[in-house]
Amino acid sequence: MNFTEAIPTFVITLREGVEAALVVGIVLACLKKADQTNLNSWVGAGIAAGIAASAFVGALFNQLFHALSTSNQPYAPAIKQLLEGSLGIIAIAMLSWMLIWMTQQARFLKAEVEGAVTAALKENTNAGWGVFGLIFIAVLREGFETVIFVSAQFQQGLTPALGALAGLLGAAIIGSLIFKWGVKIDIRQFFKFMGILLLLIVAGLAVSALKHFDRAAAILSQMDSKYAAICVYFDRTAQLHSCILGPLVWNAEAVLPDRQFPGVLLKALFGYRDRLYFIQAIGYAIFSVTVGSLYFQKLGRGPTVSPKNTQSAPESTLSQ
Repeated sequence: MNFTEAIPTFVITLREGVEAALVVGIVLACLKKADQTNLNSWVGAGIAAGIAASAFVGALFNQLFHALSTSNQPYAPAIKQLLEGSLGIIAIAMLSWMLIWMTQQARFLKAEVEGAVTAALKENTNAGWGVFGLIFIAVLREGFETVIFVSAQFQQGLTPALGALAGLLGAAIIGSLIFKWGVKIDIRQFFKFMGILLLLIVAGLAVSALKHFDRAAAILSQMDSKYAAICVYFDRTAQLHSCILGPLVWNAEAVLPDRQFPGVLLKALFGYRDRLYFIQAIGYAIFSVTVGSLYFQKLGRGPTVSPKNTQSAPESTLSQ
């Protein structure tokens, strides 16, 4: 079992899970303050429903990929590669937006969640459903982003799922330490470190997505002569493995292969590839510079708040 495959899913799930845990902790603190702890069961139900819905979406994607992998239809392999590449682009967009938006909006999260809880409690007959909906949406949002990433990067195998479970467990532990036991944790530094790691992982996903599109184009060009023109580089370089990615600019396969340690670890964490083509290198650089610059720009604007009373939705947990 290759445990390095679990690292990206662990990082993504841990970060997403901690964000959801912050919302859950704030809601529980608000219910305690309003003497409405009888609604805590609705919080638990929202968590369970959000996780179940995310798992259901993941199961659907797995079934779809399995059907394409075993299909006898001639174009099924190309469709599978196109779908994987498209999911990669969607995952890149969602995770990048989440990273930048959440970094900017984190300082307002406590007030927004408390306002939503207050509004739900005013609805005497539907207060439980209001709390349930708030928690369900928070968990589902983070879970859906994780599912899209996992589906785009790792379609098969138990190891990525174990990484996701470990990430959920880690998020639950961090949330409990903050809100239940009052442990002072520098959440801002945690999110800063995890954000940088996430940037590198998603940049690697950009490289993988481009490779999926390249494989799809190569399959189509070999299956039908009318698609032969798609491979603009296939017969123009000595490296026949690239169809649309341009010439090979990096080849460390003999020195640091990305399927053996430590290359496989660098691949999981930093998007390293032992073979890199021109378009992949450009895509990696563009993503790293543009999204990285936006992230650090938003990060620099965030206030640094000293830890306060962690028992009642600490402000320090909301300053990313």
